[in-house]
Amino acid sequence: MTLSPARVPATGVRRLTRTLYGYAFLDDFVLLYPVYALLFADTGMSLWQISSLFALWSITGVVLEVPSGAWADAVSRRRLLWIGPLLTAAGFALWVAVPSYGAFAVGFILWGAGGAVGSGALEALVYDELDRLGAAERYARTMGRARAARLLGTVASIGLAGPVFAQGGYAAVGAASFLACVLTAVTATRFPEHRLRADDAAGDTWATTLRTGLAEIRGDRSVRGALLLVPAVAAVWGALDEYTPLLVRDVGVAEATVPYLIMLIWAGVTLGSLLAGPAERLGTSGLAMLLAGAALALAVGAASRSLAGIALVSLAFAGFQLAEVLADVRLQHRIHESRRATLTSVANLGTELATVATFGVYALLGTDLAHGTVFAVLALPYLVTALALARGRAATARP
Repeated sequence: MTLSPARVPATGVRRLTRTLYGYAFLDDFVLLYPVYALLFADTGMSLWQISSLFALWSITGVVLEVPSGAWADAVSRRRLLWIGPLLTAAGFALWVAVPSYGAFAVGFILWGAGGAVGSGALEALVYDELDRLGAAERYARTMGRARAARLLGTVASIGLAGPVFAQGGYAAVGAASFLACVLTAVTATRFPEHRLRADDAAGDTWATTLRTGLAEIRGDRSVRGALLLVPAVAAVWGALDEYTPLLVRDVGVAEATVPYLIMLIWAGVTLGSLLAGPAERLGTSGLAMLLAGAALALAVGAASRSLAGIALVSLAFAGFQLAEVLADVRLQHRIHESRRATLTSVANLGTELATVATFGVYALLGTDLAHGTVFAVLALPYLVTALALARGRAATARP
């Protein structure tokens, strides 16, 4: 039986999206997430040592982010997507097999390297495959659902970590996390890839690819603007997410209630991911209004220190998550296929650096101000970004 021309793209899109959603879910289905800090403490690590491990993790990602993106444009992206989870799996195995500061440090380096290897490669592979199938307009909806799948993976891992830990301790949650990483790698082998460079036939080194990508940033104003928008949207709320338990506790609820309110915030983030497809029609002015509205919701909600305020924070995070997906879409539409992973990694590097800076600002402001006040203050950068988008749109519209 011969498939019709319309049937072939539909079948290809289904294969790609099913693989992507399974990959995204498994990649964040890590039962060690809620307990690895406890593992470090129970092994005898001091707070300083634990903090140094987190710093090593971040530094690894920052150092490898852009080179790994350039590598993904020079070799098979699918190959990197299955190598990354295996590196992470090796790190988790070390943690459980020989728990010690050295093993934890090596594990974090492997985890950071695994994340960096896949960063940029995934977005580039998905966009190019959709484009090949004539379905590039589905990118926003597809990546929004993929982010929702990641959130579901995180929620499921947190829900299962308790009973698994109760039955088998750190060894059990470590084994489950190792298995999830291996399954993620296996799922990655199912990704389709039809690039000419997929078998390294093009001959360009990753350094050449990197230089070409950076030249495109310098030479194309629209690419540069789209690239800068990604960290401008993603960094601040991504950092604030780490402080939401402290914000929620300041409302005055019981400790046992905090996780449920955190789940409410995550529900908003999931909703934002799922709205990405329809919201792609917003355009520049609509994106500016979305950011301004989310910033106001964040400021009012956080400053109110009430349950209704937490609901507003959830709504704000939904807007920021949606805007982050749309910013990625704008970038992908503007960059060339041969440099897609490189420039996506440059944008991700900007997000990492801006996130670290936000942590520093939060620590500085939080010394004297309440968490709700700090959240409200850190909503201001989004108003600035919204104003910049609106002014840029107005300038473009002038004859």
